[in-house]
Amino acid sequence: MSKRLFGNTTGLKPYQVRRLENLYRRRVRPEHLISYELARDIGRLSAEIRRQIGLMINRRGRVIHVIVGDARKILIPSAGDYRAAPGRLMGLRCVHTHLNNEPLSKDDLTDLALLRLDFMAAVVGDKKNQPLKVHAAHILPGAGRQKPYRHLEPLLAHELDIGCLELIHALEDELARDGALLDAAADKERALLVAVSSSSRIETEAMLTELRELADSAGMHVLGTEVQQRARADARFVIGAGKLQDLAIRAMQEGATIIVFNQELSPTEIRSITDQIELKVIDRTQLILDIFAQRAQTREGKLQVELAQLKYMLPRLIGKNTAMSRLAGGIGGRGPGETKLEIDRRRVRERIGRLEKALARVRINRGQQRARRNKRGLPIVSIIGYTNAGKSTLLNTLTNSRVLAENRLFATLDPSSRRLRFPRDREVIITDTVGFIRDLPGDLMVAFRATLEELESADVLLHVVDISNPRFEDQIEAVERTLGDLNLQHTTIITVLNKRDLVDPELVENISRRHRAVAVCARQRSTLRPLISIMEQTVAAETGRASVVQELRD
Repeated sequence: MSKRLFGNTTGLKPYQVRRLENLYRRRVRPEHLISYELARDIGRLSAEIRRQIGLMINRRGRVIHVIVGDARKILIPSAGDYRAAPGRLMGLRCVHTHLNNEPLSKDDLTDLALLRLDFMAAVVGDKKNQPLKVHAAHILPGAGRQKPYRHLEPLLAHELDIGCLELIHALEDELARDGALLDAAADKERALLVAVSSSSRIETEAMLTELRELADSAGMHVLGTEVQQRARADARFVIGAGKLQDLAIRAMQEGATIIVFNQELSPTEIRSITDQIELKVIDRTQLILDIFAQRAQTREGKLQVELAQLKYMLPRLIGKNTAMSRLAGGIGGRGPGETKLEIDRRRVRERIGRLEKALARVRINRGQQRARRNKRGLPIVSIIGYTNAGKSTLLNTLTNSRVLAENRLFATLDPSSRRLRFPRDREVIITDTVGFIRDLPGDLMVAFRATLEELESADVLLHVVDISNPRFEDQIEAVERTLGDLNLQHTTIITVLNKRDLVDPELVENISRRHRAVAVCARQRSTLRPLISIMEQTVAAETGRASVVQELRD
């Protein structure tokens, strides 16, 4: 076993270092919090060097870390393979010394809660440097409690047999029951949503509402939200160290398994946050990528999503991260100086290269399909709009189709095309595309280039707007910005105000005039007649204009 000492060992004498290293050889009975002899010895040595000494002890009674602090505190190092799973504790107890006979400090209790330790204990001694008593606390299961921990009565030297292992198992059973009560579905993540913003409270709440909808669409159970208004995000933890500790304690109290940040986190921010809390942490971009991964059905869609995910993950691969460890399994011929992290990164880059070649072939095939459609002379109408605006429902009603349409964000991902015959026997191809969203991740824009290129060949775009959404004006702007990024702002656009049945008729009329739009209810075919008439006229005009341009070119 390694005898590495952690913490502040500067200035210690060689024999003191040896005594500290010998602590790794000591054993504690599993039912004891710590043995009397070990508590006595670390108390005496701590008084001698005038520094706190800490021991991380596993459930078998082995000392896995010896930590040397200063006169006021110790810093607990990374515990390697010891990580708290949902409904479980870390599997380690921390027993350390206090020099001034003080009980457990606020920092001690915070570490207990954040790291989900089995126990946190402090050994205090009398004037003869003998262990006088041990202060101890453990996590207290139960959502909604003001304090997530419970203090034990100070333990005397002969009271250290507290049935430690049995008590830990009982606590874990209760934690697991709490988790089951919060969500009966064992595979469903329980999320806390976090927003840090300098915008107004109304705008921030709107962003959190959309983040909640994204989490619901991803299949998460949202436990609550946390909002912090500040001029700029904390450079290291986004929300600040103190707020992060409060958030982690709240997550433990409410049984959360994941924290979702509204803004995109840099690799450094993710590393700093996950170093402090034993919880899964993702950002809005990663959440959207996960939704896309769930929804992709076609081979093309799966390729696009995988490419976007790998491009997102590549700069976030760090030494402690195990998320991509599967990629390095069973690889032969590694360079002698190549680290595990370098292998992960190399494998990801190689996979990205293969995906980009596959998607290049997809683009060629799509180009050939477009050329064949152009030869047939069928105009193309593409339905665009913010996600969950009702695009698929409109396609189904117009063409009597059965494309999947659900009331959730990004319910459909893969594009669908159908034929639509106008009353005057003119046919068009009408296409439903992937929904847009505010701040669409750049990697997704690049990965879905082959799909979005379909919009370039569209003669007319139907911009579907959910008029019942209080944020519909912001959604219109988001779609228009995306069209600008795709250089499609000059394509003829028909604005369609959907869900008019859910809004006051007078308000619908005013909005329709302001946006020069046609109002419909996508579920009711009778309301689509004005739209079909406008589409027919617009397609005829665009087709005629294209013919004139082609003749002039010829």
